[in-house]
Amino acid sequence: MLKALTTVSEMLARNLDVLTQQPLLVCGLLEDNLPTMLADAGPAPRIFTTDYSYYQWQKNQGIKDIEFGTQPHSQAASAILLLMPKAKAEAEYLLAACLPLLAEGALVFMAGDNKGGVKSAPKLLAPYCDQVVKLDSARRASLYQAQLTRPAAPFNMTQWQKGYSIAQEQLQICTLPGVFSAGHLDSGSQLLLENLASLSGRVLDFGCGAGVIGASLLKRQPELTLECIDINALALEATRLTLANNQLANQAKVYASDGLSQVTGTFNHIVANPPFHAGLKTFYHTTEALLNTAKDYLTPGGSLTLVANAFLPYPELIEKSFGHCETLAINGKFKVYHATRR
Repeated sequence: MLKALTTVSEMLARNLDVLTQQPLLVCGLLEDNLPTMLADAGPAPRIFTTDYSYYQWQKNQGIKDIEFGTQPHSQAASAILLLMPKAKAEAEYLLAACLPLLAEGALVFMAGDNKGGVKSAPKLLAPYCDQVVKLDSARRASLYQAQLTRPAAPFNMTQWQKGYSIAQEQLQICTLPGVFSAGHLDSGSQLLLENLASLSGRVLDFGCGAGVIGASLLKRQPELTLECIDINALALEATRLTLANNQLANQAKVYASDGLSQVTGTFNHIVANPPFHAGLKTFYHTTEALLNTAKDYLTPGGSLTLVANAFLPYPELIEKSFGHCETLAINGKFKVYHATRR
């Protein structure tokens, strides 16, 4: 987790006189100690995050007013600062979830990396605000300000649910904004599913996303004891919805975990299509930590199977940890790796 301020927060530091005139509800792409910086300059902000890793880190930093989940609690807010997330659809979702907490006339701020979609702030805020002003632009980041002129409708999660079918798996997938593989089955997961052998016992779906892998495993083998983990609250909710859509809701445990930190005991199998992006950056730490420690979470004879972009240097890490690494399949862009605890 980054501890230095991001360039977006460095730009925001130039505008603390405006931002700290009222307590802020801060949400979106939080990556650093921005909450502490805001609290040092004015009223302590209220933080809402869908990222369990960030939530845990900030709690350990002593931040008390922080929420993790799919939407903030219904407590009214004085003003909002949205840090532009990677996906525009997620920004729309967060605005819809947070703006109902504001009174008419309240201030709405949006900030982000200029290459990360923040320039769409005027369009994103148009349904709620008559005028959007760019307050600052520095270090390749921008800050916009607007005033809520039209009360936002009460938030309704079901309006944000989308889905698709996977005919070969006879599955109905439910997705939410910003969740991986949101519009269709990604080719990496497809390759993984095509090359998964029959499993048994306790199985971990690491980085469950929309629940595609977990639901497929249970559809094939209902007798499995399945656990699905992710750091993203929207991914966890999408997985729950996917399982429910396929009458599998009572057959899996779905919970937040920062890597394997919240996992207990050992598994017969770990299956993963792990992430390698965090925000706008390429990010390998979570997967590397998995590969380095997965063996400790497997029973003797237990296996790790994962799919990854072919260019990533994961075989070396798997071999270092397990003593061997087998490549099960290749489709040009992705490779499926397999290793067993001996």
